[in-house]
Amino acid sequence: MQTKILKIILPLVMLAAGGMGTVAINALATEPDEKALVDTRPVVEVETAFALDHQVVINSYGEVKPFESTQLSVQVSGEVTAWHPNFVSGGIVARGDVLMEIEKDNYEAAVLQAEADLSRAQATLIEEQAQADVAADEAKRFPNRKHTDLFLRKPQVLSAQAGVKSARAALKRAQRDLANCEVRAPYDALVISRDVGLGQFVSTGSPVATLNGVEYAEVVIPIAGFDSAFLPERITGLTATIKQTGLNGFTRQAVVHRDLGVVDRDTRMVNLVVRIQDPYGLKTRQPQVKFGSYVQVTFGGKTLSRIYRLQQDLVNDQTIWLLNADNQLEPRKVTVIREEGTYFYVSTGLSDNEKIVTTVPEYPQKGMTVKVAGEDSTQSATTEKL
Repeated sequence: MQTKILKIILPLVMLAAGGMGTVAINALATEPDEKALVDTRPVVEVETAFALDHQVVINSYGEVKPFESTQLSVQVSGEVTAWHPNFVSGGIVARGDVLMEIEKDNYEAAVLQAEADLSRAQATLIEEQAQADVAADEAKRFPNRKHTDLFLRKPQVLSAQAGVKSARAALKRAQRDLANCEVRAPYDALVISRDVGLGQFVSTGSPVATLNGVEYAEVVIPIAGFDSAFLPERITGLTATIKQTGLNGFTRQAVVHRDLGVVDRDTRMVNLVVRIQDPYGLKTRQPQVKFGSYVQVTFGGKTLSRIYRLQQDLVNDQTIWLLNADNQLEPRKVTVIREEGTYFYVSTGLSDNEKIVTTVPEYPQKGMTVKVAGEDSTQSATTEKL
C-alpha cells in the first residue's frame, strides 16, 4: 500500500521541484535592459564678472638719504677748549647747540679794541662838528666874504663820519669773530664724524665734522615705464608709505615731494623724491628710519574706471574661459592693462554678469558642456551605460 502511495506522490514532487527551478532560473536570467544614467560632465566653479573702479598702487624701492648733509668748518682759528658731549660719531644734536668752543681771549680783546676805536672816532666826529658850527657862525658874521668848504670844515666832518662807520664795521667783525668761537649746529643733526679733539689748534676754514640733518630724510625712487603711465597729473604732496620688512621692520608715512625732472640715461626711468619728516623719531616717537636703509615705497596712482579684477591663474595668453547660457565653455580674449600682486586688471573683453570659470577642466575645449558645482544633476547631461 505504501509503495503505491510513493509511486503516486514522488512524480508530483519532482514535477513541482522542476517548475520551481525553472522559475528561479528565469528570475536570475532577467536583467534590466539599461543601466542607470550618470552625469559625466566636468564640474566647474564660476564667479560673476562685475566692473569696479580701482586706484592703481605704485610700488618702488630706494635708499634713505639725508636731506641736508654738511661738512662743518670753523670760521676762526684757535685752540679747541670744549665740545658738546653729543658731539661724537652717532650723537644727536639739536639746532643751535654749541658743538665746540675755540679759545676766546684774543677775540674778546679784539672786541674791546674795536669798541675803543669806535669811541675815539665818535669823539673826533663830535669835535669836528663843533668846529664846523663855529666856522658857520663866523661865516654869518661876515656874509660878504667868500667862505670855502674847507673853511666851513665840511671835509673834516665827512672824514670823521667815515671814521665812525669804519670803527663800527670793525667792531661788528670783532663781535662776529667772537661769536664764531662757538661752533653751533645748523640744524637737528646726526654726527657722522668728528675730526677735531680737545686742545687741538684749528685754522680758519678747517673741516671739523660731518653732520646729517635729521629733520627730514629723502628717498629717490625709480618709476618703471609700465608704472609711469599710471602716475597722477600732480604728484606733489601725495601720501606715501615707507616700509621695511624683517625682524626690525617698520612702517612710516611720508609724502611725494617732487619729480627730479629728468629721465635716467641708463635705466630710462623717471625718478621721484619721497620725503620723510623726523626720520629718527626724535619728536614724533615713531620708528626710526636710519640713513642707508633700503625701503619699499608705495603710493596711489591714477584711478581706473570700470575695469575687471581677475586672479592671474585665470588668464592664459590673454584668454579666459566663460560659461555661456547653455553651460558650455567659451574662450574669450581680454586686454590686461595692469598687474598688481596676484591680480590682473582687465579693461576690455568682459561684460557685467558674465560667468567666469574659475576651475577650468584639464583639457578645456570650446563648446564643452560642463556642470556648475552645486547645480541639480538631473539637468540634461551626457550619459553612458555602466
